[in-house]
Amino acid sequence: MSIDDKVSMFFGAKPDLFEKASLLRENMTKSEALLWNQLKDPTVCGVKFRRQHPLDIFILDFYCHPARLAIEVDGEYHLSKEQHEYDVGREGELARLGIKTIRFTNEEVNNNLESVVLKIQEEINLRLKS
Repeated sequence: MSIDDKVSMFFGAKPDLFEKASLLRENMTKSEALLWNQLKDPTVCGVKFRRQHPLDIFILDFYCHPARLAIEVDGEYHLSKEQHEYDVGREGELARLGIKTIRFTNEEVNNNLESVVLKIQEEINLRLKS
């Protein structure tokens, strides 16, 4: 991977963010682990995903660089007004970098994994065509 690829893939993330991402990879939630078991297989979506990916000042649950697609799996704390406002601002910042974010709840991943993967596949196809 060239230095240009690393710059564009991480958007200047600082070293401490990489350390935090590493810890998060070791302590994934049940829902994140279920989805990761699907996304880590490149034949499922046709692209490579990274988990707990540092990007700028954020850590994305899952990231596909070729499609510039972030996948977030949200627990109940995302239901609070404050967290929702933060998430909206974060999505705006990522959009400014050309990255689309799609979100799923823990319940969606746990109870309807096939549908979640299908939605991800559809979004990847749309993003790679444009």
